[in-house]
Amino acid sequence: MTREEFIQVLEGKRYSYKIEGDKIVVTHREYVDLNPLKTIPSGVVFKNGGNVYLHSVKSIPPGVEFRNLWHVHLESLETLSPDVEFSNYGTVHLSSLETLPSGVEFSNSGSADLPSLKTLSHGVVFKNGGYFFLNSLIGGRFDRWDGNIEGINNKRLLNKMVADGLFDRR
Repeated sequence: MTREEFIQVLEGKRYSYKIEGDKIVVTHREYVDLNPLKTIPSGVVFKNGGNVYLHSVKSIPPGVEFRNLWHVHLESLETLSPDVEFSNYGTVHLSSLETLPSGVEFSNSGSADLPSLKTLSHGVVFKNGGYFFLNSLIGGRFDRWDGNIEGINNKRLLNKMVADGLFDRR
């Protein structure tokens, strides 16, 4: 999808936005529902006041940032660029994603819901404020995993395990 086509979709749905350099910054005051879009262009920043719904998008290109005030729903996502930034205030839902490339960082305030994840590359960082749902990797929420070590912060343990390549099954 081109930038121009994306802007036409935003205008058709009456979602406010502004252009900042090479970025399209979505500034709508409420949720942004961009279903059934299959793609979005690079350089989009979501700074809207609610959820972002991109249920049909299968790939997130470089330079996309999620800084919205609630959840991010990417239910069909299969790939994402390593520089995608999750700094939203809610949970990130990535229901179909099976691998995360090195460089992805979760800085969102909520949870990271990654139920289909089968591998975590070295260089993925979890700085989010909520839980980590890793159903395919460990069978559920990481803080409830039997492999946790008493007295060790589970987020610190997860990041160390990722850094050491323990979930990199390629």
